[in-house]
Amino acid sequence: MDEAAPIRDFEKLLRDTIGLSMETVGASVIRHALKRRMTACAIPDLHAYWAFVTGNPAERQELVDAVIVPETWFFRDREAFGAMVRHLRENRVGNRPLKLLSLPCSTGEEPYSIAMALLDAGFPDGSFQIDAIDVSSRNLVHAQRAIYGRNSFRGADIAFRNRYFEAAEGGFRPHDSVRRQVRFRLGNVLAAETQAGQDIYDVAFCRNLLIYFDRETQGAALVRLRQMLADDGLLLVGPAESGLPALCGFASVRFPRAFAFVKARAKPAKAAEPPVARKPRSAPAQTALLPRAQVASRPAPRPFERKPDPAQPSAPAPDRAAASLAEIERTADAGRLTELRAAAERHIAEFGPAPDAFYWLGLAHDAADATEDAMRNYRKALYLAPDHQRALAQLRLLQQRLGDHSGAKALADRLDRLAKRSGT
Repeated sequence: MDEAAPIRDFEKLLRDTIGLSMETVGASVIRHALKRRMTACAIPDLHAYWAFVTGNPAERQELVDAVIVPETWFFRDREAFGAMVRHLRENRVGNRPLKLLSLPCSTGEEPYSIAMALLDAGFPDGSFQIDAIDVSSRNLVHAQRAIYGRNSFRGADIAFRNRYFEAAEGGFRPHDSVRRQVRFRLGNVLAAETQAGQDIYDVAFCRNLLIYFDRETQGAALVRLRQMLADDGLLLVGPAESGLPALCGFASVRFPRAFAFVKARAKPAKAAEPPVARKPRSAPAQTALLPRAQVASRPAPRPFERKPDPAQPSAPAPDRAAASLAEIERTADAGRLTELRAAAERHIAEFGPAPDAFYWLGLAHDAADATEDAMRNYRKALYLAPDHQRALAQLRLLQQRLGDHSGAKALADRLDRLAKRSGT
């Protein structure tokens, strides 16, 4: 393919079809996808391929699939699933079936994680339905086949795999009780099938999609998501997108690290009640130790199940640096990006370099499209903490958007090695 040939028509085609902005993914991504598809179709001329793709819906879908790079795993950003469970417990009225949305659903890890979290939390089989939508037909084939390898199981806690998966050729497959909660379909947030009046959702996951859109398309997508949510519905976005919902009629509910929002006119989820002072109690009766076999047979904990409120220990002396980082995180969660940048810079000036501070500073620059500043701060975080998984994941995503596939693969390999060391 002639690299000097204009690709503006293809950029417009992809923008009109799926909202993709070339300023965010980089022209090299489009060139690479065009080269792959022209080779597959044995069409050496760019203009001839244009005539073919515009007259062939199936090939247009193949081009979309070639552009989309899936990057997901089970319970990615676990706090978002905890926020979902808490919101539904506090706001559900009656026993009507709950409706949830995963858009984009990629290769299925997110909607299946939603199902597992709700089952763990005590929502019975059949009490909820998850619609999983993606622009990539290839992703949907993978999701419906539902065979997952090691790369889909990351982090230290993968006990859910023992509860909800069975071994299959090529990896692990979710049980029927998980798969039947999810309906997959082809589409995107800007398409006609997602217009208001089709479905109203109690929770919508739309994470790490808006970063691929220009500002105008981001606004249109958020307007559409607002129409699709119930009045007390919950929207969950990605970390680098947390400043956007507030510009389009949403308000943060301030669940730490969840990047969760409700409609501004809706009443946000109530804040946690302050702990009640403990009453003095008599010394507990001595308990006999369980035999080792009984201890070993205890079931693994389920992270989203309802637990009694633990007794509150005496508060330790405050750690000013830790308190500062906690406040920075709350600022990020609320989407106050200008404050986030200032707070992270202030923390570094007062307490010295810290990987989390550089991560949050990078995230603020990332959300403001200051790519070079974002990359520099992510790399500072990794210099101080080479195993900082969130910085690795964000830097990898950024390099993918810039078309640096070799750099993104190197970071993916690092994340994979971290997963191996943690026993996954």
